[in-house]
Amino acid sequence: MHALKLTQIGNSVGVILPKEILARLKLEKGDSLYLTDSPDGLRLTRQDPVFEEQMKQAREVMKARRAVLHELAK
Repeated sequence: MHALKLTQIGNSVGVILPKEILARLKLEKGDSLYLTDSPDGLRLTRQDPVFEEQMKQAREVMKARRAVLHELAK
């Protein structure tokens, strides 16, 4: 567990992530993080939850319409 300290950044407040956390998350300056609610609190992740849901739905359509997509690919 890492304790993160809030710091003043211009007119806002931000969190400084240690280098080892950035390396573990494979993040660099300018990358985006997403904060979402989870059953045990808040979750910080690299994946966009909206995009993940869209991809889940797309996979379901592709599975259901596999034969049609196969014909279209010819």
